[in-house]
Amino acid sequence: MEPGTARIAVDLLGGDDAPAVVVDGALRAMRADPDLHLLLVGPTEVADALIAALDPAERARITVRPVRSAVGMADHPSAARSESTVRAAVTAVRDGTADALVSAGATGATVTAAVLGLGRWPEIRQPALVATLPAVAGPVVLLDVGGSLEPRPATLARHAVLGAAYAAVAHSVVAPRVGLLSVGTEAGKGDRVRRATDPLLAVEPLPCGARYVGLVEGYDVALGARADVVVTDGFTGNVLLKAIEGAYAMAGGPPVGGGAPRAAALLGVAGTVVVCHGSARADDVASGIALAAHLWRRRATELVSALLDGDAATDRTDRSTDTEVRTS
Repeated sequence: MEPGTARIAVDLLGGDDAPAVVVDGALRAMRADPDLHLLLVGPTEVADALIAALDPAERARITVRPVRSAVGMADHPSAARSESTVRAAVTAVRDGTADALVSAGATGATVTAAVLGLGRWPEIRQPALVATLPAVAGPVVLLDVGGSLEPRPATLARHAVLGAAYAAVAHSVVAPRVGLLSVGTEAGKGDRVRRATDPLLAVEPLPCGARYVGLVEGYDVALGARADVVVTDGFTGNVLLKAIEGAYAMAGGPPVGGGAPRAAALLGVAGTVVVCHGSARADDVASGIALAAHLWRRRATELVSALLDGDAATDRTDRSTDTEVRTS
């Protein structure tokens, strides 16, 4: 475990089985990490149930922000504009009261609250949810898994840059291999969006020594032998992620040494945000809190953003040079 205090805001009312599983997960996270401080966002009586189970030293690492309303799992994402636990958690990160936030509430509402409250990075139109899968050959970063459902070639190309930077910063992957998910590995395979994205990625400058390896298929995500980063749209990625989780459940768990990928980092907003599945169990919530702490301690959001800024500056310079050549 990496050292350093991490202050994580936890949405107590987010998720299908909240607040019980969130309270249990937060308790597990507290006991596993002595440098973890939690800001519990939700009804006081719910927070009190967690605090009562802690010893005096652990209680000193707990703060409560009383909020009684929550965005329901079936609510429209615009509900995040009103006062709610997830909005209050985002506000805590924006104001510096917390270093990161974790919510198992509705994904659309969490993304909306984060975009409105924290703002998007320059050059990012669609933030991406990034999950790390415990593949056979090593971890595979999959994105998008639900942040933006409408695929566009330019968005997929930008997400490839995000994924490469994230793999290097968050998981210390050296020279990440980046693949585009499709229905075959041969050039020209896939739908119109995939066929348009493939040549874009072939010339897209990627950070951290990453390289584009071409089209990959679904089994490559589970095996991890061809690519360290797999790029797809949020709809397909979310369906694939849940299918893999179901396969893990049937097989008795993920590969040895891997954790279930039931928490995803939101990249593209000015803050550290982790989204857990609505059906998350207590151990999933604990893993989500641990992921948020890990990303904060590694300064992952800051470093990935800086890598994108450098990439964008290089891209703008290249385009300027091209323009000068064409008009000279």
